[in-house]
Amino acid sequence: MQQFVVPQFIEVEDKIFGPITVRQFLILLVACLIIFISYKLTDFALFVAILALVGGSALVVAFVKINGQAFHYFLLNIIQTVKRPSQRVWNKKYAKKELDYFRKFIGEVAAVKEVVVKDTRRRHIRDLALIVNTGGYYKGSSET
Repeated sequence: MQQFVVPQFIEVEDKIFGPITVRQFLILLVACLIIFISYKLTDFALFVAILALVGGSALVVAFVKINGQAFHYFLLNIIQTVKRPSQRVWNKKYAKKELDYFRKFIGEVAAVKEVVVKDTRRRHIRDLALIVNTGGYYKGSSET
């Protein structure tokens, strides 16, 4: 039997400059470009504000981990939690518009025919199980 090497530590990111990963390097590079552009195009007071805002947020996103996850995953989880309500309502009160829509929809749906339930016998169930288990080779008993 062949043996295969199972990759380990797959969640560890590749390092490029000492302890800095590719993701961290790209985040800091983009932040430095934004800061440099703001240095060239704005006055000093606005530059300092942009430096604090962009530089601080870039450092937080690049290096902070919460519960072993990168900070941007944490932010995505917060956004998903806020967008999707966590409270489920069991007895919802419908508005008049919704009730009218449901009444109209139910009026259009045809009545469902009543399903006739056949009496099943133990032998019949056993034969069905044998047919399924043998892949169709067993044809079942002649009595029904």
